[in-house]
Amino acid sequence: MRNELLHIYRNTPFGRENLLQSIYFCSVLGMRLAIYLPETKKILMYFSQRPVQVDLDSSYLKDPKSSQRHIHECLEGQNVEYRIYRSSEYSASNLADVGTDFDIMSCPRVISDLSSKIGLGHIGSKVRHLLHFASFPVLIPSQAFKKWNSLTVMFGGSKTGIKSLQLAIKIAQSTALPLNIFTYAEKGKSRKHYEEIIKQWNLWEELESTLQEWYFFEKGDLSINLFAVPHDSLVVMGILGHGRVKDFFFGSTTEKVQTTLPNNMLLIGPKYDRHWWYSM
Repeated sequence: MRNELLHIYRNTPFGRENLLQSIYFCSVLGMRLAIYLPETKKILMYFSQRPVQVDLDSSYLKDPKSSQRHIHECLEGQNVEYRIYRSSEYSASNLADVGTDFDIMSCPRVISDLSSKIGLGHIGSKVRHLLHFASFPVLIPSQAFKKWNSLTVMFGGSKTGIKSLQLAIKIAQSTALPLNIFTYAEKGKSRKHYEEIIKQWNLWEELESTLQEWYFFEKGDLSINLFAVPHDSLVVMGILGHGRVKDFFFGSTTEKVQTTLPNNMLLIGPKYDRHWWYSM
């Protein structure tokens, strides 16, 4: 692993906002930035389970002559090491191969024409597919660039919830940013139940040293309860996968969270594995 974030550049004002978010993420975490300039609308990423085709919309190929100038303008004055990444291999003339040896990838909620009619709060089907097979976390930036001053983990006690908590703790320790937990409890389960899960994974001591607030709700409308999540917090969340239907729709609670919150989000799929974050 190269301690590097992959960003697929889109040469539009929204693409600029996404790039600024990736730059900020790298500056906070001390990561390098690999900016991919697409030359085809279709790219192929070879994950261990299977290759995943990502279909980009036409805006990713817009005015390539100005792309690097716009990129340099965004990076001016930023203390971030970066490189321009281009495909060196092609599975077909219109299908560029993009490596997966990265630690994180930045991806807007919708990247293809097929998903362009989905509401701004929804994650497009191509991004969902990518999340299902990615071995790294995927940063879903907010529509406009926004700094984050804390982390909030959406924790429901699942295995991916534990992975999200582990990752958030490591980021909090590395950045000295406060960590919050948000739990929408299953019926009849108390906060003590969720604390015991964390203790079983030997995370309680580390959590206590970074935890600022635990937003715990046993009832009420989830979309209203989500007002508790700070607007300037990076939300860390795992998506669930139990069969094809839930793989696609993320599970009802996860779906409600990601369609309600406008925050920057760091999502972890079922194939996510430990990497360099854990040595921070």
